[in-house]
Amino acid sequence: MIGNREVNLQLFKQRVEHHKRKFRRFITRLGKKQPKGLPALTNRLEKEVWHEVDCLTCAGCCKTMTPTFTEKDIKRIAAHLGETPEQFKQTRLRRERGGDRDWLNKKDPCQFLDLKTNKCSIYEVRPADCAGFPHLQKTMKDYGHVHKQNIECCPASFKMIEKMMMHLNHHL
Repeated sequence: MIGNREVNLQLFKQRVEHHKRKFRRFITRLGKKQPKGLPALTNRLEKEVWHEVDCLTCAGCCKTMTPTFTEKDIKRIAAHLGETPEQFKQTRLRRERGGDRDWLNKKDPCQFLDLKTNKCSIYEVRPADCAGFPHLQKTMKDYGHVHKQNIECCPASFKMIEKMMMHLNHHL
């Protein structure tokens, strides 16, 4: 482990406010033109990020966002909780307005987050969206809108974009 991995949430929020417009523009540029070697750089930087960020000191994603629950997620989690998929949907989820009308949590923070430990009570069967979060390996072309959202609530996403900017700014 390298250094202190604890997230200082107050400092993180200040840094987001100061840098988010610049980061959002950078993500847009990466989505339009991917520099050579970006996948290899992403792999390397992601490893660095996880040596520097401890999600359990933050849990910003679980406190402020909701995953999209697929039908497969709903069946798996409902079975784990001893509920039918319909009971699970009725008591814990809501339909998104407009668009695809995805299944989302009824409330924030996530009902499965233990606020004392920042741990997920259904971690072993969590939604696929949670398991993949913060989607650092997803391309800027396909997931740029997600990365733009994630830099505002996820220190790992913020740090990843910050590192990419340091390595790539002379290319863009």
